[in-house]
Amino acid sequence: MNSRTGRTERIADQIHRELSEIFSGDLADPRFEVVTVTRVDLSRDLGQAKVHFVASSEDTPIAVLESALNRASGFFRATLSERLPLRRIPQLQFRFDRGTDNVERINTLLGRISKRRKTLSWLFGAIFGLKALFSVAAAEKLPSLERYEASFSAMGTQFTIAAYGKKRGFVASAVASAFEEVRNADLMLNHYHHGSELSLINQNAADGPWKITKPMGDLLEKCLNYSRLSGGGFDITVGPLMHIWGFSRDSGRVPSTSEITRALSVVGYRFVELDRLRETVRFLRKGVELDPGAMGKGYAVDRMVSVLREAGLKRFFISGGSSSLYAGHAPPSDERGWQVNIRSQKEGAKPVQQLYLIQESLSTSGSYEKFFEVDDTSYSHLMSPHTGNPVTGMLSVSVTAPTTLASEIWATALFVNGVEWTRQHKPEGLRVLACAIDQPCEWIY
Repeated sequence: MNSRTGRTERIADQIHRELSEIFSGDLADPRFEVVTVTRVDLSRDLGQAKVHFVASSEDTPIAVLESALNRASGFFRATLSERLPLRRIPQLQFRFDRGTDNVERINTLLGRISKRRKTLSWLFGAIFGLKALFSVAAAEKLPSLERYEASFSAMGTQFTIAAYGKKRGFVASAVASAFEEVRNADLMLNHYHHGSELSLINQNAADGPWKITKPMGDLLEKCLNYSRLSGGGFDITVGPLMHIWGFSRDSGRVPSTSEITRALSVVGYRFVELDRLRETVRFLRKGVELDPGAMGKGYAVDRMVSVLREAGLKRFFISGGSSSLYAGHAPPSDERGWQVNIRSQKEGAKPVQQLYLIQESLSTSGSYEKFFEVDDTSYSHLMSPHTGNPVTGMLSVSVTAPTTLASEIWATALFVNGVEWTRQHKPEGLRVLACAIDQPCEWIY
């Protein structure tokens, strides 16, 4: 054995040992699968580590378990970086151990963790038995839900999750997996990155059908449907308008009338042809450009919600900046729900409305969020796809909806379409707080 091989095996053993301690310690919970690491195979360059594991039962499909562990790889790598004296923690790839040459060893491990699971389940059952006999006293002695909060920067904003669970380590793992979804959404929708899927669509779809992923197809299908429902108030093709007004570069300018006319000639969701059978998208005019500004954060928050729910978490609150929020079940401290304040820019910091959210989202579009001034006139980033100019007359629109994608898109669409259109055409199930500049704020149900 040469020194390089010896070092590789030594580091693999260290990773194996630390991951085993993480699974048997921080992430141990009798309600979930008991995962045991069987071996770690480290690449020669120390950059990749295949982590083989077995589980205590077949309750959870192996593919689902593998997917969950791989989504949480960021959490495991961060934890390993705190425990191991390595300059670089390798990328982790979790794989269920199906090796035929080590069946006896795997069966022995399964026997051990099955016995351990039974012991833990008996203890857990005993606790609930005590609760049934002595409800008040036992409830006081039961471990309370632990709160875990963390933030992650992406898409030009800060995403924050506050979540409750029995085991802090398990909650932390689920939150880390949720942040991985934000990173994936950013990689897909970042129109400032030339290699993102959205940028590649903008660069190529005018030349013919461009192949897209299923997640992108799902998202574009929803966006085009919202465009039709809103009468074009929301339009994913406002990219050219954002360019000529300088908002894509954060350097606002007032374009000429001819510039606006040219930009409007390539703005329109009807110029986007989506083929779900072939999973392709095509632009019907040169110059069409998709812009994720009115839906990117909402999509990312909804992906985070899905991950947390798949992990079994119910009590959580997610914020994508201050304008895109989602609340799960009520926090332990307040059965009414998660308290949020909608503030009126007319009245300074005084809350105009106080809401309690449970299993719903809240998004706000406001002319005060991003704007520039020329000759004492303010120009907002909220564009009308109909006129090619920033919307005037509205201060803000807040919308509650079942999903954050829906609330974010409708907040933009109703801001563009105005109060009167909202009164007549607002979809069922939405609560809307519309604040016009020259009128009192109004709830529209």
